[in-house]
Amino acid sequence: MRFSTPSLVGLYGLLSASAFTLVRGESSTTFMNVREDMVKDYKNEDIIPTVKYFTESSFHYHYDGRFADNILPDNEITPHLSALIQTYLTTMDSIGAETWIMHGSLLSWWWNQKLFPWDNDLDMQISEPTIRFLAEYYNMTEHHFDIPGTKDGRNYLLEINPYYVVRSTEDSLNVIDARWIDMSSGLFIDITAVRKDDDKRAKGDKGALMCKDRHHYEENQIFPLRQSYFEDVPVKVPYAYTELLVEEYGSRSLSNKRFQGHKFNEETKIWERAQRNAKRFLRRGWRANDLPTRSAGSEPYIRMDAA
Repeated sequence: MRFSTPSLVGLYGLLSASAFTLVRGESSTTFMNVREDMVKDYKNEDIIPTVKYFTESSFHYHYDGRFADNILPDNEITPHLSALIQTYLTTMDSIGAETWIMHGSLLSWWWNQKLFPWDNDLDMQISEPTIRFLAEYYNMTEHHFDIPGTKDGRNYLLEINPYYVVRSTEDSLNVIDARWIDMSSGLFIDITAVRKDDDKRAKGDKGALMCKDRHHYEENQIFPLRQSYFEDVPVKVPYAYTELLVEEYGSRSLSNKRFQGHKFNEETKIWERAQRNAKRFLRRGWRANDLPTRSAGSEPYIRMDAA
């Protein structure tokens, strides 16, 4: 594993929290306040939805067409994605909603705690009680952040798929349970809920978990979550992250230093373009004044204990 904790002196003073712009719910509500009410037994619905709730744009499947009509220029994609993950993690931490990275985002974290420079697909997971909490109190809420280099900052939308209550994998149209959407560009984070796998548990596998996208896990692969950093902000990662990555992508994903026209530089810990005539490499070292900040209010509590 390649892991380096950046110097964080002065970083968290920039993460001052603002009041949320809420369609419903109260900004003071946190998961820890109401977690006992969020636990309930979900049953597989007899009626599987025939419509897809989240729709992607016609010009690219990683953009929400309600907020954009074209893809961003290449040199703007990674900075937008970095702000996207930073604002999401900061918001979830401030309301106490537990979340962790998975899939390709977890693989990019493994290499250098940064996004892959060629990727525009961000994946996060949450528990079933947490998705209910977000649906109950924070669905369709807008969150404003002051983004360095932008005049008026950006708004981000947390949107919950109402079909999250349908637990069956037969609901193939609605495998994404929620999205965190950059309303300035249409880029988004896919959020999936991890649930008990009732079928496997009935057969004796008491720790079986699943997602509607047909990924299956064991409780001890994900929990207890580990604390780390991703794009220079605190993040949680699954306990058995190496095992999960090898299961999903194969062992070469942790050793192949050439991929998608890029080469991993062992000295700088950066994926660099392999072509000689490529544009100047994007060296995104940590700078405190490059992080998004909420526009007003008090500083959120951010855990500093790295496991």
